[in-house]
Amino acid sequence: MSNRKGKVYLVGAGPGDPGLLTVKGRDCIRRADVLVYDYLANESFLEIADAHAECIYVGKKGGHHTLAQEGINSLILEKAQQGLTVVRLKGGDPFVFGRGGEEALELAKAGIAFEIVPGVTSPVAVPAYAGIPLTHRDHTATVAFITGHEDPTKERSNIDWSKISTGVGTLVFLMGIGQLKQIAERLVSHGRPPHTPVAVIRQGTLPSQITVIGTLQDIAIKAEKEGIKPPGIIVVGDVVNLRKDLNWFENKPLFKRSIIVTRAREQSSGFRGLLSDLGAHCIEFPTIEIIPPQSWDGLDQAIETIESFDWVIFTSVNGVKYFFNRLEGSGKDVRALKDIKIGAIGPKTAEAIRVRGLRPDLVPREYRAEGVVKAFREGNIYPSRVLMPRAARAREILPRELEKMGCHVEVVEVYRTVIPDYNKGHVKEMLEAGQVDMVTFTSSSTVVHFFEMFQEEQEQLRAWMKRISVACIGPITAKTAENKGLKVHLSPSEYTVPALVDTIVQYFSSSKD
Repeated sequence: MSNRKGKVYLVGAGPGDPGLLTVKGRDCIRRADVLVYDYLANESFLEIADAHAECIYVGKKGGHHTLAQEGINSLILEKAQQGLTVVRLKGGDPFVFGRGGEEALELAKAGIAFEIVPGVTSPVAVPAYAGIPLTHRDHTATVAFITGHEDPTKERSNIDWSKISTGVGTLVFLMGIGQLKQIAERLVSHGRPPHTPVAVIRQGTLPSQITVIGTLQDIAIKAEKEGIKPPGIIVVGDVVNLRKDLNWFENKPLFKRSIIVTRAREQSSGFRGLLSDLGAHCIEFPTIEIIPPQSWDGLDQAIETIESFDWVIFTSVNGVKYFFNRLEGSGKDVRALKDIKIGAIGPKTAEAIRVRGLRPDLVPREYRAEGVVKAFREGNIYPSRVLMPRAARAREILPRELEKMGCHVEVVEVYRTVIPDYNKGHVKEMLEAGQVDMVTFTSSSTVVHFFEMFQEEQEQLRAWMKRISVACIGPITAKTAENKGLKVHLSPSEYTVPALVDTIVQYFSSSKD
């Protein structure tokens, strides 16, 4: 065993929204050797950790403790004493009803170095996402955070109900959903008016957030009727009335919409980000993975004779990436293309080319193969010698039509799309239970692979999909989906991700009317 002692970071992961993780918290997760995490910490944070990091779940849910607190303390100490960097990832803030203080004391006693990385705490963030400011000069200047679940071994409560009931403007109770009726009764019995506004917020800051509004005299009944279960936050005070004007999060156009994103993982972040910003619950389900070709021979030969081509036409961002990486790997750079014209099938591909220091000579008005063909005809720029770096499997219409015009087209494979090794279990459960509002497809490959990933459930899949809206980025993808027996509900007139997102918003907005 190493004599060097490690270090422990007690990191607050925030209330649930991944965007509320602090920059320092993210950096700690990235360099952790061991990640010890709670149920309340959003599991997407595990993706930030190094692939070799050991991730240990010690969460508590519904009264079930994966590991008792003493066991968690021992685990953290043991890992740190092995000379490892340990991140103890806790929901919310480590020092706000998170038992972080207990863990830190154990580390201090053992002489283990530690740091506290505060998190965005749920009693502040969750009401904010429900449109409830905790203080307001016209309503109150005082706020108190109170546990709704005291240590059951204590003989008597250390909450002075007589003082907090009337002495504090806004009361925020954590972990109190199970005691909601008793909390309301105690406040009323100690002088708080029965008509005092109350908000109960479940799964705050997440797309599944639910907010129930009532008063001290009826909130328990309303919450039970809505099926509110832990975890949740209780807010008591006149500031709750401000929600009717400040409810920004739940008014997002895609709030509560569950949307499956089938794009390759390395390309899905922008799409998911746009949907998430509009309130959608994005379910990542990559049906394609981009990998290098089986052989570089074709591309290497084309690069060696690159000056013999008049045009290089790129039909995807991936084609740009792999072509230029290989070009630079051969010892050449963009200067090798100085006398060659560059074509891009659409704006995203064109932008990827510009990042490489080149301005495309051709970007068609219609972002598909037919648009490139039309541009060649209108520009009377044939016959030409054309290089087309693209996927192993792709539509043949572009090279075929260019060759009809007299062009010599050399197609070289620069990447392949394959089915990723991805566990479909969670997505299958959601589809079967009718918990998905929409499935999105951004290429024909995503459609084909989607069905191949459900090879054993083809009939069930088609039945599930009858209840779900289907969105396709363009007519080619839509045609592939229709050939698979799907009803395509929307496809934008402009074949881009931003246009697809706009069309999705319009679709769901019109369905509310």
